[in-house]
Amino acid sequence: MPDFHLSAQDIRVEGHTLKARLDNGEGGQNDAELDLNTIIGNNDGSFVWSDEGFARTAEEIHFTIEGGDNVPILRAQLRNSGGDLQQADINLAERIGNDHGKFVFE
Repeated sequence: MPDFHLSAQDIRVEGHTLKARLDNGEGGQNDAELDLNTIIGNNDGSFVWSDEGFARTAEEIHFTIEGGDNVPILRAQLRNSGGDLQQADINLAERIGNDHGKFVFE
């Protein structure tokens, strides 16, 4: 059920919150939000799933839709264990889905 972006409009990230209008399966759309900071962490300067708190060590958090498949990518500068900033990215469609107009993390 990942690939939320295939059934979403107006996808954006504000701060560390993913927001979009998601198809609800009944012909309508729901406004949905998901705090990415509760499901994504930072492991030595790289994003990791099933962790939390990446935003505490992040700078320049931004979101883009990329490529012909319109892949939703979160990018940021994350601090590694030495305190240096490293460019990191993560494909949000890998683990985030749409369940009848609500974001779900899988």
